[in-house]
Amino acid sequence: MTRHPGAVPSFRSGSLRDPELTAALRTLELTVRRRLDGVLHGDHLGLIPGPGSEPGDAREYQPGDDVRQMDWSVTARTTHPHVRQTVADRELETWLVIDLSSSLDFGTALCEKRDLAVAAASAVTYLAGGSGNRIGAVVATGDRMLRIPARGGRVHAQAMLRRIATTPHAAEGVRGDLRGALESLRRPERRRGLAVVISDFLGPIDWERSLRALSGRHELLGIEVLDPRDLTLPDAGDVVLLDPESGRTREFSTTPKLRADFARAAAAHRDDVESTLRRCGAPLLSLSTDRDWIADVVRFVGARRHSYGAPSRGAGRR
Repeated sequence: MTRHPGAVPSFRSGSLRDPELTAALRTLELTVRRRLDGVLHGDHLGLIPGPGSEPGDAREYQPGDDVRQMDWSVTARTTHPHVRQTVADRELETWLVIDLSSSLDFGTALCEKRDLAVAAASAVTYLAGGSGNRIGAVVATGDRMLRIPARGGRVHAQAMLRRIATTPHAAEGVRGDLRGALESLRRPERRRGLAVVISDFLGPIDWERSLRALSGRHELLGIEVLDPRDLTLPDAGDVVLLDPESGRTREFSTTPKLRADFARAAAAHRDDVESTLRRCGAPLLSLSTDRDWIADVVRFVGARRHSYGAPSRGAGRR
């Protein structure tokens, strides 16, 4: 049997010492390294390449310079326009904000969304965790919040991914708390770095203010984890649907009109999510349980590197 290139191992085990979990994480690590090595080069791999955030020297403005880098204090003192150069960070601190609410315990294709969220966390850890960089995580299920301090090293990265993969599932009827996870990352204030938000972003968009506040101190990246059934309904006749975050069930007949209305509402919600992230300065990487997710990551990084400095809409989304 040929394994699909976008397949993700299942992380259903609830034990930190379960050998099946160890094997699944090892398989994921090997898959990420094999597919990304040779495509992304350099000691400081990045999902959002840029000039860095540490302040450097000021120099006189030259035509074509980014006016957002103007150093107004030096400009006022010298009466000549100056820009403040930045230097690349040699030690990056990355934080994963991972939504593992009940809506992610679902999947109809190659894996569950929860498994894909863990896979995305693994890819970010590999891309941002080398050369002395530190990485930590805030995991929210709705009824609990897990904070993993930012540290460096491969042993810490493996232990962090293991804890993420074994985070207990939320009880039925408990709503997710992405806003609370973002607020948890804001306080106490942490050093400037990269914040990666992994979620299906379903439900009310009540987290914009918290994300905007984070954007004042961190580079941001949104990773959207979806399943095809989040976007369209099949022609399945009469069905009973359960909302795991409210515990409510509804009986429907999947008529052509209902399926069309559902598709329009789902597309409108995705547009709202993308617009909200864009207003907060966060590019969006979209992953789906029915696609080769690592190929989507590679395409996203390549598009960001080739278009850095230019507006980007929906890279990795299709």
